[in-house]
Amino acid sequence: MSKRDYYEVLGVERGADKKDIKKKYRSLANKYHPDKNPDNEEALEKFKEVAEAYEILSSEEKREAYDRFGHEGVSGQGGFGGGGGQGGFSDVFGDVFGDIFGGQGGGGSRARRGSDLRYTLELDLEQAVWGCEEKIRIPTLVDCKPCDGSGSKKGTKPKTCQTCQGQGQVRMSQGFFSVQQTCPQCHGQGQVISDPCTSCRGQGRTQEYKTLSVKIPAGVDTGDRIRLSGEGEAGDHGAPSGDLFVQVSVRQHAIFERDGANLHCDVPISFSTAALGGEIDVPTLDGRVRLKVTSECQTGKLFRLRNKGVKPVRGGAVGDLICRVTVETPVKLTERQKELLKELEDSMSEGDKHSPKQKSWFDGVKNFFDDIKK
Repeated sequence: MSKRDYYEVLGVERGADKKDIKKKYRSLANKYHPDKNPDNEEALEKFKEVAEAYEILSSEEKREAYDRFGHEGVSGQGGFGGGGGQGGFSDVFGDVFGDIFGGQGGGGSRARRGSDLRYTLELDLEQAVWGCEEKIRIPTLVDCKPCDGSGSKKGTKPKTCQTCQGQGQVRMSQGFFSVQQTCPQCHGQGQVISDPCTSCRGQGRTQEYKTLSVKIPAGVDTGDRIRLSGEGEAGDHGAPSGDLFVQVSVRQHAIFERDGANLHCDVPISFSTAALGGEIDVPTLDGRVRLKVTSECQTGKLFRLRNKGVKPVRGGAVGDLICRVTVETPVKLTERQKELLKELEDSMSEGDKHSPKQKSWFDGVKNFFDDIKK
């Protein structure tokens, strides 16, 4: 274990009081906790170092010895060894899980971590594809400012619960059976507030709205979540806050439909363009492009525009824009236009080569009825 100065490890002055030491310890332990840094050996070592420093500086006796004699004065009392001192592994981890993650280890306060919150953020397709920065306003529980989240009136402190002697648990015995349950007096906190704060009525938290700026990375899609650490509800009596999860929901677009990295759109074309071919303007998310339509094009034919789709937020190749052609039947025709179409139809009725699908369909219908008669 590193032998850096314990005050330096926690980032506090030598004259810091217990409240400042504990506050800094909570912040660092939460930051480097193994659950938040899986398979990160460096974070684990820092977590152990922070816990060792807090174990020494949170005890008046050990801190006095450390201030007078340095590391030699507390040799064997700190760290995570199995045999040294009365503190060590179980006490420190009890403090970490009790203060930060709402566990039941160790003695003293069982303040619980704040609840996580979820906020659904609706975005336009363009915002989701290119990324953006949005401001959101959420209702949440925050630390009460007058009492700094303690729940006690300024200048006072919670008292040790006399029912459970600060353990948060009481043992009920009846005959041969003994059951341990949450203390009914302090509700597992280990402390009771005799003089509650008038602003929060002893809860340590008040409800208010807060505005946050959320940076949306390019390529997100419906269902993706963005985590804002520590922006959830405040914890009980100064415990760490929960997290805020921003859930993305992309609004329906007037032109495009997204499918993973690809975009799809329907492109209407005129009867003459479908028959003779030509070029048409097609919209994309970054401007218009010219699409060459081949002659004798039928409804449903697909044209692929490479790299005109979406670059996924988790990496990978940019998708394509897939255009589905729809041949539009002319409407509101003049008498002359109707005559021209009739002439065209008459000119094509002499043979079946102009409408191969129509011929094959009628042949199928004829065969169907012939089979019924048999």
